[in-house]
Amino acid sequence: MAGLTTDGDGLSCENVYLSDGNNNISKTSFIYGEKFYLNFEDVRGLSKDHDHTFPGMKLVIVGEAGDTVMRNDDLYSHYTDGMDFSPLLLQSNITVANPIHSGGTYTMYTTIWDKKGEGTYKAQMNFDVVANDKIKIEAQDVSYDEIYLFSEERKVAIADNSAKLYENVYMIVEGVEGFVAEEGKVLAGMSMLAKDAAGEVLLDEPDLLGDSATDISEFQFRIAASAVFMDPKIKNPVRWRVVIWDKKSKRRITATTDLVLN
Repeated sequence: MAGLTTDGDGLSCENVYLSDGNNNISKTSFIYGEKFYLNFEDVRGLSKDHDHTFPGMKLVIVGEAGDTVMRNDDLYSHYTDGMDFSPLLLQSNITVANPIHSGGTYTMYTTIWDKKGEGTYKAQMNFDVVANDKIKIEAQDVSYDEIYLFSEERKVAIADNSAKLYENVYMIVEGVEGFVAEEGKVLAGMSMLAKDAAGEVLLDEPDLLGDSATDISEFQFRIAASAVFMDPKIKNPVRWRVVIWDKKSKRRITATTDLVLN
């Protein structure tokens, strides 16, 4: 695929491809929070010890400035007794989330090596990370790093705005800056309103946070609203709006998105 290069020295692969965990994919641009797999299918040339092979896999992700943002020196270090799979499929998986950020271009370097021999197989791929453009953001005198949707049950970011009935969906906001802090705490409010396409009000929460102050480091790291939609008669799409505001000023963030429930 375009953007992916490989080089084998003593090791070979029948096929190297990307997948989302279920299906093969050919894109190299990902929405913040997405997860993808780099698959090495039918790895050959590894030395054998009692029908077991001992591959290692190193993963390094580098940013545009040449800084290393992610590194794992051996994704297969826990296979101390080797592997007896045939054909041998090796995988590295990446979740494009902090310290990776939207708006950036990154290079992924993957190296497979033979722990019982000299062979290596290398892959290199550039990829971009973008924000979910299906979430409309209005920020008043504040900044943020990322806003995205996440499924608790599936443990994945929701990139296509498609959710399931009875699924716990989060609207997550990370890296908020600009709220007034007093004695290391922020006094914020968070409202949530959801209506279906017929105008039926499904959720209406005026303030999920109440009068409790939040430690500023915790608030800036991540703040989230969650919703579960259960009625099969809901008319798609569901417009979901979350507002986070500063009770000490007029600063606020409004995030609005349309969910399709299935």
